[in-house]
Amino acid sequence: MKPTQALILVPGLMCDDAVWQHQLAALSGVCNIQVAEHALSESLGLMAERILDTAPARFALAGHSMGGRVALEVMARAPERVSKLALLDTGYQALVPGEASEREKAGRYRLLELAQRSGMLAMAEDWSRGMVYPPRLADLPLMHSITSMIARASVEQFAAQIRALLERPDRTELLKSLRLPTLMLCGCNDSWSPLTRHEDMAKLVPGSQLVAVPECGHMSTMERPEAVSAALLAWLGS
Repeated sequence: MKPTQALILVPGLMCDDAVWQHQLAALSGVCNIQVAEHALSESLGLMAERILDTAPARFALAGHSMGGRVALEVMARAPERVSKLALLDTGYQALVPGEASEREKAGRYRLLELAQRSGMLAMAEDWSRGMVYPPRLADLPLMHSITSMIARASVEQFAAQIRALLERPDRTELLKSLRLPTLMLCGCNDSWSPLTRHEDMAKLVPGSQLVAVPECGHMSTMERPEAVSAALLAWLGS
């Protein structure tokens, strides 16, 4: 029997469908899946509009990292079209003036300068070291899959997505307004989008579910694919 439920998966910064490889296989029997492509969109809103332009009339929506922020922009524009929402290793607050914001800007621009100077693979190898659970750094197949995915993207895409993230809107009030089955998922060892942030997000969304994946960093869909796919399957059945 052919699946009737539609699902859109939204990759994060410098990611493509490889970030959802396990989930594409695990979920294909229960839903028709599309993976969003951000192209050279320079704002999260434009990324959301690209999704809505080609999405079915109604669909479940899951976003990882920057993709979670894009998913919130989809909700801000067309909440009536989304049946379920999953936000993985992501955030919801805007960049506000202060020391933390300056650190984030400096860190992102350092990586952009490295990509411009030495290429995307060199940037990917640098960036990915802080994105996974430290003991997994020795997992060469995992690290190769992450760095090769990032290296497939262009410096121009990287620059556009950095601009989009630095100009992100605050979606606190949007989270409070959500009234649909919502999953928050985060690696317990995610140092970039920490579990405490997802606990805060879950408190903002009435009836939402929080799943914490042990021994897992920011790249949860690739680090602990079975656990993430299981959580998404349960969410799709909710």
